[in-house]
Amino acid sequence: DKNALHLYSVNGKYLGSETLKEEVSDMCVTGEFIVMGSLQGFLSIRDLYSLSLSISPLAMRLPIHCISVTKEYSHILVGLEDGKLIIVGVGKPAEV
Repeated sequence: DKNALHLYSVNGKYLGSETLKEEVSDMCVTGEFIVMGSLQGFLSIRDLYSLSLSISPLAMRLPIHCISVTKEYSHILVGLEDGKLIIVGVGKPAEV
């Protein structure tokens, strides 16, 4: 009940919120999406305007410490607690 994502306009107007089951460790806003990693080991992609999940969360099995998205938005780089770097392709399988 204590973890939530709140959305505000540039002018500070409250637009909405979404309750989260995980504790967010890092997030990155790219285009129209929010990419989030949690201490519970889930990688989530949410729509920036509705805050709804765009896809089911991906389980990384270890706490996520950092997230970055490539300049071309083609891959998500995920740093895990044990030092591993996971590279997740974005898009259709033929494009990845």
